[in-house]
Amino acid sequence: MFARTTQLEIDTVRVSLDAALVLFEREVMPRLRTQPGFSGVYVLTTPEGPAMLVTFWNSAEAADAASTTGWYSDVLDEYMTLFRSPPGRARYEVRFAEPPVIAPAGR
Repeated sequence: MFARTTQLEIDTVRVSLDAALVLFEREVMPRLRTQPGFSGVYVLTTPEGPAMLVTFWNSAEAADAASTTGWYSDVLDEYMTLFRSPPGRARYEVRFAEPPVIAPAGR
């Protein structure tokens, strides 16, 4: 398994973090799920706007494909007005993982 990270900063003067997350879930996630080899994503944020997306892929080739096909840059271009500066990107091999256990709502 491989992970791609995207580091970005939401311009919280233009859009709230909650609104940015709604856009991501509603508009980006359906398209991301169609990318070959996509396995999942974590979205990490701070109240001030810095954020990191960690996407998981079943191979290095799948992790890199979204960048080389133009899909990644096209999506970023659509939402560039939400960012304070251009996002950064890196790829890592996942060598160990212990996902968090999330309690069901109401507990």
